Amino acid sequence: MLPESKRQKIASYFNVGKPKRGIMLCGHGSRSEPAVAEFANLVFRLKTLLPNIPIEFGYLEFAKPIISDGLDKLREAGVTEIVALPAMLFAAGHAKNDIPSVLNTYNYKYPKLKITYSRELGIDNLMIKAASERIIESIDSAKLKIDKHDSMLLVVGRGASDPDANSNISKITRLLWEGIGFGWAETAYSGVTFPLVSPALEKIVQVGYKRIIVFPYFLFTGILVDRIYKSVDEVSKVHSNIEFLKAPYLNDHPKVVETFCDRVIDVIDGDINMNCQLCKYREQVLGFEDEVGLAQESHHHHVEGGGQLRDHTHDHTHDHTHDHTHDHSHHHPYPHADHPLGPVTLKK
Repeated sequence: MLPESKRQKIASYFNVGKPKRGIMLCGHGSRSEPAVAEFANLVFRLKTLLPNIPIEFGYLEFAKPIISDGLDKLREAGVTEIVALPAMLFAAGHAKNDIPSVLNTYNYKYPKLKITYSRELGIDNLMIKAASERIIESIDSAKLKIDKHDSMLLVVGRGASDPDANSNISKITRLLWEGIGFGWAETAYSGVTFPLVSPALEKIVQVGYKRIIVFPYFLFTGILVDRIYKSVDEVSKVHSNIEFLKAPYLNDHPKVVETFCDRVIDVIDGDINMNCQLCKYREQVLGFEDEVGLAQESHHHHVEGGGQLRDHTHDHTHDHTHDHTHDHSHHHPYPHADHPLGPVTLKK
């Protein structure tokens, strides 16, 4: 449930008088049909919470509608001011570059349209609570009763070539570790950076905890979440003396939906600045010094709306991880591509 004070604040901004305002959710997109369905379901949840407000959505790549399709729908419905929300956990390249580029291109085509871009979900108390409740769900449904001090938490992030975004996962891990009170916790990533899930699991099984809880800090399912759970299954077969729990990902948790509402309120309040203190595009971040001031451009125009596969029973050799790790002329090589625990797709 959305607190009444938040509901009233949003309703008064969108539903009272002119101009006509609407909300646009900008997702990444996925080849996984269940992931696309989950995103659409989250949009439906938001529409249910905020009735009578025009709300549309679109994707950067791999799925339809694309972002410009959603913007078209709002514009054709008479909307003249749009609050655009990046459906992103953290501000890496997609939230900082790709989505703004698509929005700017559209705005150039329709200059009378006012588009205000809000910030990503980010490190937020509501998101931490949603994550903790997903983890506790897995503990409550476990067969064995094991003390939290005898349990270890592994939080798995998406992984990016942006160290600021990667560091956010470490902070999420620490907040969950201390907040719930586990004996130990570690962080791993599904791709692009290190450590990856399998090598991380191979190391942490040696630490000696009776239970290891693996929590994918992801909004939706997809190839990467499936791969995370598969890695857990493989390691658990070898280490039968340890109980492995696969905690559910965030999905449409009510507190996640409420965080999106808060990002709308941020626009209403004029509080929409991203934290750029450690942004590799603005500051000379250690190891990424040559990426300051790179042009803001989308690398997704060539796959907008395409590439969605119907059959997900087979293994994807050309998956989303690979799409963003091989070197294009416009991609800077990841400085730690040769890390022994990192993905081979990032070799310079």
